[in-house]
Amino acid sequence: MFAIKVEITDPSAETYLFPAQKTMYGGKLIARGDTIFLFASENEGGPGLIAKGIVTSVRAIPKKLGIARQTPRVSIAVERVGAAKRRLGRSELKGFSDWDDGRPETELNFKFYRQATNKIVGISDETAAFLDRFF
Repeated sequence: MFAIKVEITDPSAETYLFPAQKTMYGGKLIARGDTIFLFASENEGGPGLIAKGIVTSVRAIPKKLGIARQTPRVSIAVERVGAAKRRLGRSELKGFSDWDDGRPETELNFKFYRQATNKIVGISDETAAFLDRFF
């Protein structure tokens, strides 16, 4: 399972295209058919969790020549399969900062907000089950 934090201009769209997204914490393993939770980035005025989707295509972005350290990037397309029924964003996750407590909220806070850049991340089964409760 995966989650993405990214600028989303139309939260009610049926499909989304996310070109050249950074991947971290296993995000580069994303594949067609995977479930992904969509967070509209608060850095761009979004509210946090807005939708759940299925990845319909994935394309790895080739690394640029001459640059030693590069974060892997992928372009993905997503079909929305559900809209979030309640809020979950930076303000709700901010208090979960004991990085070793094993809580889903802490995993999300660590992966999305410790470094505030937009990205695709892999998430644990426990965190996916936690996020499913928002739909």
